[in-house]
Amino acid sequence: MLLKLNANMGTDSENWYSALEYDQWVALPVAGTRPSARYKHAAVVVDEKLYIVGGSRNGRYLSDVQAFDLKNLSWSTFALSTKSDAENVNDSTLIEVFPAMSGHSMVNWGNKVLLLGGHSKDTFDNVTVRFIDLESHVCGVMEATGKVPVARGGQSVTLVGSKLIMFGGEDKHRHLMNDVHVLDLETMTWNVAETIQTPPAPRFDHTATVHANRYLQIYGGCTHSIFFNDLHVLDLETLEWSQPQVQGDVVSPRAGHAGVSIDEKWFLVGGGDNKNGASETLVMDMHKLVISVLTNVKGRHPLASEGLSVSSAFIDGDQFLIAFGGYNGKYNNEVYVMRPKPTDSIHPKIFQSPAAAAAAASVAAAYDFKNIDSKPKVDLSVEINVIKEEKKALESTIKEVESENSLLMEKLKDLKGTHVDLSKELHSVQNQLASERSRCDDLEAQILDLQKKLSSMQSIEQQVQTLRSQNSVIKQDMELASTAQTQGSGGVWRWIAG
Repeated sequence: MLLKLNANMGTDSENWYSALEYDQWVALPVAGTRPSARYKHAAVVVDEKLYIVGGSRNGRYLSDVQAFDLKNLSWSTFALSTKSDAENVNDSTLIEVFPAMSGHSMVNWGNKVLLLGGHSKDTFDNVTVRFIDLESHVCGVMEATGKVPVARGGQSVTLVGSKLIMFGGEDKHRHLMNDVHVLDLETMTWNVAETIQTPPAPRFDHTATVHANRYLQIYGGCTHSIFFNDLHVLDLETLEWSQPQVQGDVVSPRAGHAGVSIDEKWFLVGGGDNKNGASETLVMDMHKLVISVLTNVKGRHPLASEGLSVSSAFIDGDQFLIAFGGYNGKYNNEVYVMRPKPTDSIHPKIFQSPAAAAAAASVAAAYDFKNIDSKPKVDLSVEINVIKEEKKALESTIKEVESENSLLMEKLKDLKGTHVDLSKELHSVQNQLASERSRCDDLEAQILDLQKKLSSMQSIEQQVQTLRSQNSVIKQDMELASTAQTQGSGGVWRWIAG
């Protein structure tokens, strides 16, 4: 479902977000000129402003930096300077104009945004770390040492503490990768993560996030011909890869989607498979590994695009998702916002019943926390009642689980029966297929024999044709000889008569 704000709100209202419904995308009215439509740009929200850098349009790389004020809903061009007064900056590597590029990654680090990777007309052998200082508007290149990864685009870059984790991507020779590199932002040193177990297949245009500040999660992406909907997890402490099974809704493979995590939820937006755009906005519970469809858009919608961006933003204490750009047959420059429903408070179900709540309130009332020294008497019967309520709730939950388990067992029996029937049918089909293959072999042998006979007949026919030609020549010779003999005999008789 998609809503649209009243265009009259524009700059006249700075609390447009207060009336938003939960879990619904809304197209924002924009004051003034919009930036050019694009995809495969980089985006991040800092201090209630959405920053957009670069991207691609009609095969042309873009180099502009745009800022969208989330309070007054207006765009402005972010002018850059190359004067250096920042640390870890090599003066000799500063750029006169910020390079045009797409497929790069951007993260917020202090008062700067850092840009890594991406494709551009300028060829680089290794990944370059660029920066934009949001206060001074200075931009440049930050010098990094160590095992610098090969240049690439379509990679993922995830900030974990003071380190950036880069995974995968496509290099300038279109070679796909599944390596893991770590950049320590405090020392600006690159290292290669020597992982164990089976890594994800090489890919690009995937999404990544970190859960519990330890588990790097990789979702989707593609090769040059295959699109993925798998989830891979890298334990950043043990550097061990795993591929857990994701429960929940069935999700189509996709690449070029965007993702952002909030608490235990990972929101995944857009993407596609070069044929169709993904219309669902997905949410994954990163702790339970359950994925579900949060909402859908219809038709060829900007939110069903590849190469769009989605960022999280805090506005007056509330959190929002901000989406921009993308390509779905045409390039987009719309701004969409969603207000995610806050995560429910984590309380046991037993405290959600009215009786249990009342008992808990009685226990709280029995203790005078304001006067600790008074040592009030505690009515143990109240606690007993609470425990009884908890017991009832737990017994009810157990019955529900047992009922669900019984239903699952019945379904499992049905599935086993179906599996047996399908196995028998498959065996029958395999026998029929073997019989048909034998028949095909016999037919091929007969065809080969007929081809040989046909070849022999053609040879005989050629011989017959040769004999016919020879016979015709002989007949012609005989006719000529007969004619000559007749003419010679007539001449002798005329001589005698004369």
